[in-house]
Amino acid sequence: MRLLFRVLPVLVGLGLASCAGVDVGTNYDPASVQRIDAFHTYAWMSQPQKSQDTRVNNDITDAEVKSAVDSNLQARGYQKVDASENPDFLVGWQGAITQQLSADTADNYWGYPWDPFWGSYYGPSGSYVRQYDVGTLILDVVDAKAKVLVWRGTAKTDLGTSPSIQGKRDKTDEGVKKMLEQFPPKPEKQK
Repeated sequence: MRLLFRVLPVLVGLGLASCAGVDVGTNYDPASVQRIDAFHTYAWMSQPQKSQDTRVNNDITDAEVKSAVDSNLQARGYQKVDASENPDFLVGWQGAITQQLSADTADNYWGYPWDPFWGSYYGPSGSYVRQYDVGTLILDVVDAKAKVLVWRGTAKTDLGTSPSIQGKRDKTDEGVKKMLEQFPPKPEKQK
């Protein structure tokens, strides 16, 4: 029974972490908002630098990312063309998977963080360390004529301790969808 109280906080933490969504952020050049609004056609550019991590740098991941971006952009009226057909903008992507640690402290009775008032009554606390993978996906939009970056989206998510291929694909789709909801950027209101 005592083992259950030690393991339960870790299992709850892992369960909540696996349900975590995708954190998304975007940035853009404010001077390019009108040009971006006029974009209608796009093409893919080659990845600027290939990652040494084979979990990211492989044909399957490349196809998954491109498929998710293509379906989102085409559903919003953008047309994919060949790079030789003078597209309005170019799309590129980069990715990485890094390992991170999280530490939690919980008492052995209730599983809540240790408190100086209650801690001595309920017994000693224990610390739990978890190592997990964090996936990051970056989408870049480059003005094809000016050859300058005009928009960047970043999606970051907890992939867990042993990410499944299907789970990774779902996170990729969710991240791409959330990023592209903010494309094209809206002009900032003047104060």
